[in-house]
Amino acid sequence: MERIGIAASKIAQGNVFLYNIFVIIISSLFSLFIFFISGCSILFALLIIGYILNGMMPIELKGQWGGIVRLCMVTLTVVVSLFNLLAISRNIKIKKKN
Repeated sequence: MERIGIAASKIAQGNVFLYNIFVIIISSLFSLFIFFISGCSILFALLIIGYILNGMMPIELKGQWGGIVRLCMVTLTVVVSLFNLLAISRNIKIKKKN
């Protein structure tokens, strides 16, 4: 998370307003990247689990997979959003008046 602040400070070159904007942009892009990578791996894992369980389970789960995927994606969204808010809160700078 500290690297977000380092990268933003190198881009902003001393401007506090631009620093804060770049912190928000960099952390949001990183969170979006992590969300897509994690979401694809979760969907791939659920597809494999569904394919394996399709032959073993006597109960049909075809109508319930949408709810399972929705629950996984909502949980992932909450975790990534909390990580993004934590990264922003650790790196944001407020200009103090003397």
